[in-house]
Amino acid sequence: MGDNVVHLHKNTDPPANNEPSAGTASVTTLTVVPEPAPPAPVPLWVRSGRAIKTAVTHENTKTAARAAARHGMYAFNGGRIVARRTWDGRTGSRYERYMRAAEAAGNMELAAEWEERLQRFRDARHRRRMDLLHSPMDAAKAVGVGAGMSIGLLIALGIVMALNTKQVGDVITPLSATIEFIGTLMRIVQIVWGPAITIGPFLALLALWAVGRKQQAAPQWALPANVRSGEGEPITPSIVVKALRDLGIAPLKNAIKEMGDAGASMLGPIRIAGCGVEVDVTLPSGVATNEVQKRRRKLAENLTRHEHEVFITLPEAARTVRLWIADSGALDEPIGPSPLVTDETMTADYTKGKAPWGQDLRGDAAELSLYQRHVLVTGLSNQGKTAALRALALWLALDRTVQFWIADLKGIGDWAMFDGIAQVLIEGPSDDHVIQATEMVEDAVEEMNRRIEERRQDPTVVFEPLIVLVDEAQLAFMCPVVGDDKRPYGGSKATSRYFMAVRKLHNQGRAVDVLMWQGTQDPTDQNLPKLVREGAHTRASLVLGTESQSRMALGDKAVDGGAAPHLLRQGLDKGTLVVASDGITIPAGQASITVRTHFIDEDPAKEVAGRAKALRDGVTTLRVVDQGEERDALADVAAVIGDEARLRTNEVLKRLHALDTKVYGDQWTNDRLKALLEEHGEEPKKSHGVMVVHRDHVLRALANRDENGSASAAQ
Repeated sequence: MGDNVVHLHKNTDPPANNEPSAGTASVTTLTVVPEPAPPAPVPLWVRSGRAIKTAVTHENTKTAARAAARHGMYAFNGGRIVARRTWDGRTGSRYERYMRAAEAAGNMELAAEWEERLQRFRDARHRRRMDLLHSPMDAAKAVGVGAGMSIGLLIALGIVMALNTKQVGDVITPLSATIEFIGTLMRIVQIVWGPAITIGPFLALLALWAVGRKQQAAPQWALPANVRSGEGEPITPSIVVKALRDLGIAPLKNAIKEMGDAGASMLGPIRIAGCGVEVDVTLPSGVATNEVQKRRRKLAENLTRHEHEVFITLPEAARTVRLWIADSGALDEPIGPSPLVTDETMTADYTKGKAPWGQDLRGDAAELSLYQRHVLVTGLSNQGKTAALRALALWLALDRTVQFWIADLKGIGDWAMFDGIAQVLIEGPSDDHVIQATEMVEDAVEEMNRRIEERRQDPTVVFEPLIVLVDEAQLAFMCPVVGDDKRPYGGSKATSRYFMAVRKLHNQGRAVDVLMWQGTQDPTDQNLPKLVREGAHTRASLVLGTESQSRMALGDKAVDGGAAPHLLRQGLDKGTLVVASDGITIPAGQASITVRTHFIDEDPAKEVAGRAKALRDGVTTLRVVDQGEERDALADVAAVIGDEARLRTNEVLKRLHALDTKVYGDQWTNDRLKALLEEHGEEPKKSHGVMVVHRDHVLRALANRDENGSASAAQ
């Protein structure tokens, strides 16, 4: 049966009606199933075609083909580049291109200058060609004179040798040696000439290849993968011009096409600027700078960068935009710790010093002067506002002359390290804390008025700087509480206590070194009124949601000049500020600067604060406590005096008021304070004509009271 398979099985189908029933013998069927025929052999030409297709489409083959095409085009286009350079050097075509480009840009003065240069080049070339007519005769004369002088010199040398050796034959020894040396050189040339003729073309081809490779003179598809994708692509004039051409601005595209140099004359020099490059672009006539600003994202993508890696500002020159283009991924790298943390010997100088705040985009240190400048820092929540504001305060705390009154309306301990530095420290988000902060600012207004009056009487008097700092100030502006005098604490009207107090400090505080610092988030006209935000000398903003918020934070001038905190990346650009201030170095012609601030964490901040405390003479910080707590007036007087030997009575009352405004309110006067001390056997004394409270007297009263078991509580 050959290869056939025979299956033996019973028929299991049920019997039909006319078939025998049960008991009938079953029938065994033999079924012969032939094996399937083997597949037909694949023709050789099909197998060969498949193999060729696999080999041709394999990735290694594609890579090798791209490499061969790339290097071949490097050599070919390198020859074209060298030929173009040679032609430009020998003719006036370069000057003609620049002249046409200047005419296309509408700069007739520059076009005339290039025309003048072209004329000077042609005159010089004409003189060189005329000199060639006389050069053969001059060259022959020079050769004859040179040969005669050389032979004469050699013979004179030979005569000297003959006189010395008494041998007449030495007269021609130098001449014969020179002739032999020339013959040796000729033999060397004869030996080297053949290989040089053979290798020379290859060396020339290698030189052309190197020129083409440096210029990446090959089709895009043949370039390496990282170059094709633009990853790490260096910024060159041709890339910048191409990116501008493809922005979708028709007048700009047409002007670039009409320029003989393909738009190169629009660009200034490309300068290294920190972790990127910077270039000024002079736009042709009919193209406005804001048209380029509006297309920031498209420009960045044309430059193979992310949007946050390209910044567009407007320098002083007309129709000019300044592009700063970061190295790919450079802005995602941290900038390192603050000098406040790394340099334990650092000190501060309020008058002449600058706070080390961070780095600008060029990688240079960004330092901010705080001398007589009100400060406003704003941004969205959890983007680094408090850390940026606290870094300035930590530096200034290293100047022992600076006083701090701080209200932290977040109340989670961000400013706790200033306990022992600040004279007043309010921490908490409640309406009661807002009331305390408002009264603190009002006390600062009173201090400002006292200083102004003192300055009026003595123009030479110098005051210690007082920094009044309110973090999360939007809570103060939005506070709904109305006082007993029917005046609201919050709001932006003339009846608002906080608003008016801040306005008064902005108006006159700078003259007597009483300065207002505020940190606020998510600015609106309600939680950051126009008059308040415009009263700050230094305005800084982290990432914001909209352009209108950017204008609130920094002002129209800064935003119109290119400031764009609303284009920062929320969560990714934490601590990156756009700053508008005359206290920081801003490039000429710009209205703002972008600063990547140093982040000082809580533990390093405590270390810096510890150094600041060591410079001070035991500052006693007044803290806010629960309003329902019973007060010990005599103990509070001792607390507010702190380590000072004596304190004026009005200063004691002011500190008691800051300690607890509800307990030590308007009912606490000099008479009330005097009565308290007299009750315990002490009373204020005069010193230099001013009533003062002595620390030793208060401590003695406390000791006597404790011994007698008596206590006095303020009602």
